[in-house]
Amino acid sequence: MGISVILLVMLGLTVAGYLLGTRQALVVTGHNPHQLHSLPSYHGLYLASWVLLPALIVMAIWLIAEPHVAEMRLVANLPDGFSQRSLDEQRLLIGDIQARALGGIVSGALDPAFQAAGEAYAGTLAASRWVMIAVMLALMVGGGLVALRQVRPDMRARNRVEKTASVIMIVASTIAIMTTVGIIFSLLFETGRFFSKVPITEFLFGTQWSPQIALRADQVGSSGAFGAIPLFAGTLLITLIAMCVAVPIGLFSAIYMSEYAGKRVRASAKPVLEILAGVPTVVYGFFAALTVAPFFRNTGELIGLTVSSESALAAGIVMGIMIIPFVSSLSDDVMNAVPQSLRDGAYALGATKAETVRQVILPAALPGIVGSVLLAVSRAVGETMIVVMAAGLAANLTANPLEAVTTVTVQIVTLLVGDQEFDSAKTLAAFALGLTLFFVTLCLNVIALNVVRKYREKYD
Repeated sequence: MGISVILLVMLGLTVAGYLLGTRQALVVTGHNPHQLHSLPSYHGLYLASWVLLPALIVMAIWLIAEPHVAEMRLVANLPDGFSQRSLDEQRLLIGDIQARALGGIVSGALDPAFQAAGEAYAGTLAASRWVMIAVMLALMVGGGLVALRQVRPDMRARNRVEKTASVIMIVASTIAIMTTVGIIFSLLFETGRFFSKVPITEFLFGTQWSPQIALRADQVGSSGAFGAIPLFAGTLLITLIAMCVAVPIGLFSAIYMSEYAGKRVRASAKPVLEILAGVPTVVYGFFAALTVAPFFRNTGELIGLTVSSESALAAGIVMGIMIIPFVSSLSDDVMNAVPQSLRDGAYALGATKAETVRQVILPAALPGIVGSVLLAVSRAVGETMIVVMAAGLAANLTANPLEAVTTVTVQIVTLLVGDQEFDSAKTLAAFALGLTLFFVTLCLNVIALNVVRKYREKYD
């Protein structure tokens, strides 16, 4: 039985528990809900929580532990010669056995003994799944019966439901925080391994980026070059071009829709503008590679300029078009949230509409505008497809927007594509780039928070 079917069954039993709890709360009071401490719906939610939560917790723990236990039993059933193989061969063989047992593709033929172990592995997984279903059903039925016996007029069901919801939110927040901490520590650990192979000064201040490690010492670039300055420069250049396109157009369109456009124009113009945010990035990449980049190249030839077929200008402009809705929509919402009393006060003092926008609306909405611009910057820094298709992969250290450049995110993808070993400097460089990008984004967030705090105190 698949996980989706199990979840649907759990959802059905949970709804049944809610309806049963609501009905039981009315039955114990003779259909007089005024005698209840809490509304009947809270009794239904209390019973539904007893039906769902214990089984859901057991299911999560079971699904986490099941693969490890099944693999341990698989290894125990393998022939004695398996332990004499190298670690890489053992991992490959275990993967083939698991793939064959689950109906996947294997890299080669398997011995009969290994096939028998795979069949036992598949049987273990099937038996484990049915045992899990039985345990979950027992927990759901048992939890529902326990909660049903507690339904009475003086039961504080609302307090218990609210406490349960509070615990769930605390657990969710803790998981989010621990996930962030785990990401940071994984980046730090892998980055430390990278810097044990490559000096940090070379990475931060080097001007040559060629992470390809040759197989022989006499090959060109056998030592590799991990100077990340060209990547940082390319990321900054494309982001700057994108911001020069997105911020003015997005902010001016937000001002027009918020302060000048009529209701009918706003109702039709804003959804059309927000369609840009729903276009897949690969479509923007095609547009940049097939339309914008050739246009700039042909225009440059007409006026005597040398424009590369893959340029930072093409990628930056198309990326700016893509992130216009991030600036426009959020800035429009923030300016609409400015109290009308501020506008009326400015008009009463004789200010024109333009002066009101410039001296009252924009300063009052500045925290939200800064947040929208920061979101746009983060979107531009993290974009990959447009840069790959329109700016290329060349790590050139240049400030000329007419030349090909690359960015940090593109190189991270390039380094991790294919079958890679996670103990080489080439692969570990991706984690160093990721940590650097994380630190830069954190600094931008701190600056934005300081700006927001300063002006919020002034205009609240």
